Amino acid sequence: MLSLPNEILHFTEAVDKLDTPEGVLDALNAIIAARKINVLGAVLLPLQYGDTSCLEVGRTVFLHKSAPKGWWDEHLQFIKRSPSPGDVMARLVLAPYTYSEAMQKLEPLGVDRWSQELNLKYGIRDVLGCPFGGRWILAYWSKRQMHLSMQERALLFLGAAFAIIRLQALTQPFIGRLVKGAALTPRELSVLRLMADGQRVGDAAQHLGLGEETIRSHLKKAQLKLGARNSVQAIVRAIRLHLIP
Repeated sequence: MLSLPNEILHFTEAVDKLDTPEGVLDALNAIIAARKINVLGAVLLPLQYGDTSCLEVGRTVFLHKSAPKGWWDEHLQFIKRSPSPGDVMARLVLAPYTYSEAMQKLEPLGVDRWSQELNLKYGIRDVLGCPFGGRWILAYWSKRQMHLSMQERALLFLGAAFAIIRLQALTQPFIGRLVKGAALTPRELSVLRLMADGQRVGDAAQHLGLGEETIRSHLKKAQLKLGARNSVQAIVRAIRLHLIP
C-alpha cells in the first residue's frame, strides 16, 4: 500500500523549517493522503493518568483538518468517564499499533466499547497510534481497516516521531508552564537529581545535610506532583520533562 521512504526522508529533513503545528501535520498528511490514510492528530498525554483538565485544542491537542468534525469533542467527553483501549495502549507500548489490534488484545466489553462505536459513527474504521516516549502520541486514521507491513509501520512511525519532536519544540513555552504547575521545589528537584545519579537516600541526606526522613518526604512529594507511582517513575518523568539533566 505504501512506498514512500523518500517522501518520509524528505519530511524528516524539512520538518524543522515548519513553524506551526498545523503546518507540521499538513506536511505529514500530504505524503500519505493518497494512500487512503490521513493524520488524525497528536496529543501531549497528561502526566496523571485519567486527568483530562490539560487537554486543550491548540495547546496540548493538535487535530489535523481531515479529522471528522465533532469527533474530538465527543471523544473528550467519553474519556472523562472511561479511557479507551487506544488511551491505555498509548501508555503501555512503545511501538505503533492499530486500534483494531488494541481491541483484540484488551477485549473491552459493554460500555468500554464506546470508542469503537464513536469512531464508526464518524467514519473512522481504524487508527494507527504512534506513541512517543510515553508522553506524546500521534495517530493516523482510515475509513478502512489498516493492514500494514512492518516496513509501512516503520515509515509511518518515523514520520510521526519527527512530527512530534517538532510539535514539542513549537509548544515548549506552554509545556513549560504546565511543568511549572507541578510546582516542584528546588529541594525536591535536588533530591531527584541526586537519586538519578544513583545515590541512595542516605547518600542524598548526607550530601544535602538533611535527615533521611526529610529526603523521603521530598521524594514522596515529588512523586505526587509528577503523578508517579514510585521514585523511579518520578525520576524518569522529571528527566523527560527536562526538569533535571
